[in-house]
Amino acid sequence: MPKTVNQNTIVALDIGTSKVVALVAEVAPDNSIEIIGVGSYPSKGLKRGVVVNIESTMQSIQRAIEGAELMAGCQIQAVYTGIAGNHIRSLNSHGIVAIRESEVVHSDIDRVIDAAKAVAIPADQKILHILPQEFIIDEQSGIREPIGMSGVRLEAKVHMVTGAVSAAQNIIKCINGCGLDVSDIILQPLASSYAVLSEDEKDLGVCLIDIGGGTTDIAIFTDGAIRHTAVIPIAGDHVSGDIAVALRTPTSAAEKIKIEHASLLHNDMNTSELIQVPSASDKPGREIGTPALYEVVNARYVELFRLVQKELRRSGFEELVASGIVLTGGASKMLGACELAESIFAMPVRLGTPQHVMGVEEVVYNPVYATSIGLLLYAQQQQANHIMPTPLKQNMRSVFGRMRNWLQGNW
Repeated sequence: MPKTVNQNTIVALDIGTSKVVALVAEVAPDNSIEIIGVGSYPSKGLKRGVVVNIESTMQSIQRAIEGAELMAGCQIQAVYTGIAGNHIRSLNSHGIVAIRESEVVHSDIDRVIDAAKAVAIPADQKILHILPQEFIIDEQSGIREPIGMSGVRLEAKVHMVTGAVSAAQNIIKCINGCGLDVSDIILQPLASSYAVLSEDEKDLGVCLIDIGGGTTDIAIFTDGAIRHTAVIPIAGDHVSGDIAVALRTPTSAAEKIKIEHASLLHNDMNTSELIQVPSASDKPGREIGTPALYEVVNARYVELFRLVQKELRRSGFEELVASGIVLTGGASKMLGACELAESIFAMPVRLGTPQHVMGVEEVVYNPVYATSIGLLLYAQQQQANHIMPTPLKQNMRSVFGRMRNWLQGNW
């Protein structure tokens, strides 16, 4: 009988549009993380990052969990999971309060955060994260740790992320339906940033582009803090769909062609290579040249990067991301993606592979697992700060209340 996970074991569950990934890891006394179990199963119950079929999603979660349990030799009880989708919204806010005593204490932090989050948001949206950017004491800006500092007036600049209540409810319902508790929920691009960005990049300014199956998530950092988040509803599955339509072939065959033959490197293309394309009907398949595939794939990636560029300009931070662009996620592995992005953004672009973990090699160095590894790093940080998770059930007051409590307790 498999053993139950202990307090040094953490589990990440990345529920994506194309697949569900479960990772089991052990945290050593020196806070290093080693992955000991991996489970992955195709996801059919999500569309653009949002649950549209609970039964199908539960089945995918169950299969991924079973694979991770078998490899790790343990029984999983609770998971850290992520949330994404086109329903995600973000804004920057500002709060001001008087410091009650001669120096800043935790209650002052609580009050200034309450003041910063006192903004109008739509009725169907709830706060997912309140992420501090900086604190200001008596016009002295750039303070990250205000506790114990003397002053009269305390200000806080924060980044607020909101999401649809129903989207979070459905994720929790699916996980609970598999007999698992949810320790916490984190925005997926924020999780990915834990895994692939360095502190120097965050300080200098960087734009993270996480290209998944159903959505492309954007997170912009400057001066060590998150400044802007956004979701674009175009990603890897749309490339597969374009190939399927253009070549009149089944989606499964289009996905295989994309993985095995697609490239964005026009100059290195072997124009004499022929690709076998199965027919969508009972008619025999046919052959196409690589230039035809290139045209389809390149058009979609150009569109995607143009939309990201438009969002980057709209945010007002385009001139402040001195480190450039970091691509991650499964669809970022397309040959030539970094080169194409550099030509569009006119700034340095690199492929973001997960850092700070050990274990299964095909997971540790693979951008496909950036979000799930980021969830592990987030959970490890929680444990290092002695913030013990309480299971999130189908009660939204508990869900969003716990998120706010975590953020306030983290200072």
